[in-house]
Amino acid sequence: MNEKTLGREEPPEPVDVDEAEPASSAHVIGRASAVALWGLTGKIVSIEASVSAGLPGIDIVGLPDASVSESRKRLRAALAYLGKPVATQHLTINLTPGTVPKIGTGFDLGIAVAVLKALSLITNDDTGNVIHCGEIGLDGRIRPVTGVLPSLHTALQAGFDRFVVPIGNADEARLIGRARVLPVASLAEVVNAYGGSMAVPALPAVLEMDRPVPVSPELHDLSEVQGQAEGRFGLEVAAAGGHNLLMRGTPGAGKTLLAQCLPGILPPLGDDEAVEVATVRSLRGELDGSEGLDHRPPFEAPHHRSTASALIGGRRPGTVGVLSRAHRGVLFMDEAPEFSRDVLEALRQPMESRRVHIHRAWGSMVLPASFQLIMAANPCPCGVGMAGAGADCRCTPLDKRRYRNRLSGPLLDRVDLQLELFPVSPADLRIGGDQETSTTVAARVLEARNRQAERFADCDWKLNAEAPGTWLREHFALTPSDLSDLDRALDTGRITMRGYDRVLRVATTLADLAGKPGPDPDTMRMALALRTQES
Repeated sequence: MNEKTLGREEPPEPVDVDEAEPASSAHVIGRASAVALWGLTGKIVSIEASVSAGLPGIDIVGLPDASVSESRKRLRAALAYLGKPVATQHLTINLTPGTVPKIGTGFDLGIAVAVLKALSLITNDDTGNVIHCGEIGLDGRIRPVTGVLPSLHTALQAGFDRFVVPIGNADEARLIGRARVLPVASLAEVVNAYGGSMAVPALPAVLEMDRPVPVSPELHDLSEVQGQAEGRFGLEVAAAGGHNLLMRGTPGAGKTLLAQCLPGILPPLGDDEAVEVATVRSLRGELDGSEGLDHRPPFEAPHHRSTASALIGGRRPGTVGVLSRAHRGVLFMDEAPEFSRDVLEALRQPMESRRVHIHRAWGSMVLPASFQLIMAANPCPCGVGMAGAGADCRCTPLDKRRYRNRLSGPLLDRVDLQLELFPVSPADLRIGGDQETSTTVAARVLEARNRQAERFADCDWKLNAEAPGTWLREHFALTPSDLSDLDRALDTGRITMRGYDRVLRVATTLADLAGKPGPDPDTMRMALALRTQES
């Protein structure tokens, strides 16, 4: 397929719809293909169109939503603008399978191709083997739509390799190299590409669509962090193994600054991971694609007044929440205890399964949500109730207990590293430029990640934070003496069985950072201290 034609036949003479024989037109079934997205997955939809006797009009069947049903009005106006009115025909359009809901204006182009085939305005019989995606304007121009990248990915898995997309989505579609893409600006160009003949209006192509305004996260370098040696080390461990992290400390201790340094020490995403992130952004309409794949891990920092629906998504099909936007990246929750109980508890299942299961009145949907959770919290409601810095604390013991209990035990049990950050001292401010930069720390993190990649080469997981505890115990052949500290903590109730495995994962990361072949009693004790703040 090239930029000029989608078929192998010679261009036929133009056909006037009003002069076409009704008897022959009634026997022509026009066909095209499209993709019905349901989250990031989809189903191939076969579009059929026929011209029959009856009252003039266009019927669309096959479980279309309102936006798909409205395509008949856009199509009628576009064909009239292009000089091929269908005001005297009765058209029936069938979207199969009929059990799959069809949502969005992206079906316009496929419906138009099937109708044009049924009207014999194009004679290429191969239209059913091409995936079409695009919205039609009243003047016949093809407008960009959301979800092109997941549509192409679904179709490629189903065996399709040819695609017609709006020219405004061309850069996005070309991110998948093995796809044969024809970008079009007008419905007339599609007719000509399929061997027909139609004058292309002299109109500028529609290259842009209404996209959500991207919010660039505020990121920093570790050299800006004064003091906080334990916090810097905890951040490095979290980055190396993909571990969740909670930082408690007084206002101004550097919790937010440390979290904003994390993306700078994380390794860049691999090509497959970058495509996953781009697919999520495509569904939201944020993906431009002109600069190629973005290999930077996402960084999402929702406000503490965000609702559970905003985090999970799914108010309507195709709506992506914050958890999925943070897929393959970082979810930072500043002032974590201030988030509502519903929001905090909604994190628990995605943190384990690394996906979001959405169940609404319109149906069910699964979205990816493999994120690294970083939380920051004050020690008490007033913020200063901490050992060595709590002389002015106005909170009662009950106030402190209630505040800490906003982060439930089951949620904290899924957080591998829990650190206490103390206020910065004057001595810390004199250190100045002696602090390590993010580039220096990122090199150590990358080296630890490479060890994990080699260790987990034949596994379904890539990071220590994802590895099952049973696998780690068997792989390193850990003895009872190696695990004695963890066994004692489990017996005394300091950790749960879930926490047992998570401490083992952190110990493995500490061994990777130290260049050791595996965790030993020293790394076990250090991992346990990083989780429970007890030596």
